Amino acid sequence: MKLDLVRFFQACNPAKTLVVGKAEDRQYYIDFSKVRGGKIIEELGRTITRLSPNEPTCQLFTGHIGCGKSTELQQLKAELEQQGFHVVYFESSQSLDMADVDITDILLSVAREVSQSLEAIQINLKPRYFQTLFTELAEFLQTPIELSQAELSLGFTKITAKTKDSPKLRGQLRQYLEPRTNGILEAINQELLNPAKEKLKEKGKKGLVVIVDNLDRVDNSLKPSGYYQPEYLFVERGEQLNKLSCHVVYTIPLVLFFSNALGRLTNRFGVDPKALTMVPVRCRDCSEFQEGILLLKKLIMARAFPGVSWEQSQNLITQVFDSADTLERLCKVSGGHVRNLLKKILDIFKLIAKKVSIIFNNVSIFLSKHNVQI
Repeated sequence: MKLDLVRFFQACNPAKTLVVGKAEDRQYYIDFSKVRGGKIIEELGRTITRLSPNEPTCQLFTGHIGCGKSTELQQLKAELEQQGFHVVYFESSQSLDMADVDITDILLSVAREVSQSLEAIQINLKPRYFQTLFTELAEFLQTPIELSQAELSLGFTKITAKTKDSPKLRGQLRQYLEPRTNGILEAINQELLNPAKEKLKEKGKKGLVVIVDNLDRVDNSLKPSGYYQPEYLFVERGEQLNKLSCHVVYTIPLVLFFSNALGRLTNRFGVDPKALTMVPVRCRDCSEFQEGILLLKKLIMARAFPGVSWEQSQNLITQVFDSADTLERLCKVSGGHVRNLLKKILDIFKLIAKKVSIIFNNVSIFLSKHNVQI
């Protein structure tokens, strides 16, 4: 089998999230749960499907940026859908400015994504509260927002588009919405989420799950309230995020997991955050952890030769590297950080663009340029 260099290069894009529900992406997926201390997404899923299928739950998921949270959440989405749940997954960073996020931004994003997902399966709800709110906002912002009754999600989208790139306009919007936060929350529950669950049950669905990804990327900046943004959103305002009347999974900044606010965070949500660890490549005594290194090697070879078993791909290593030792060396210096490993592969290919295989000297040159100690 010959290496498809272009496909391999694209498969190693560290910014690409694997959508495990798609057959093409599924062949790249490697299960690291054995070396991470358990399958966290199964714990998240069990809480929804077994412990509280009919009552809303709210769970928190964290980990280093780039460690694979989005891929695991896509796996959770696929598993929940297989069990009959309607799952709305979205990356909050696509519509929000991570340097400046407030509670109403998150709530309206949830409302937008849920309504858009429902409209895609011909469930068109008409919450009166938001139809009135959009009219008032158009007058307040002096911006026309034309909206038909069948386009609830479009109304949210238009507001987001008007304010995302304008801090001044965004500030005016928040000034208007902040006193109405509880009313917005109640309207989302009573006029959108609860009716949505009823309509979904009519279609044979077991419930509604919303997965809000990338909130772990909010800047650790100081808010006017005197709190840093992560603590402000999830601790000081966490009670409101916890009141949505459907199953919700939020990603949260890892800094909260190690902060003095962890106790208050747990009290706000009534659950402990679940943390996705790095893939261990060393033990506590600094000896090499071969099981973790092996899984990282499998990850790279799966990107190079998708659909080929590890037993077979071991014989193909020299199509990508000059030796198996070079592959192992890269896995070790990645520190078990999946995104860093993929980025190193891409950067080395750029360094040796005229060649096909990564050789030991290329790795040494690259690592020395990036001040990585071996």
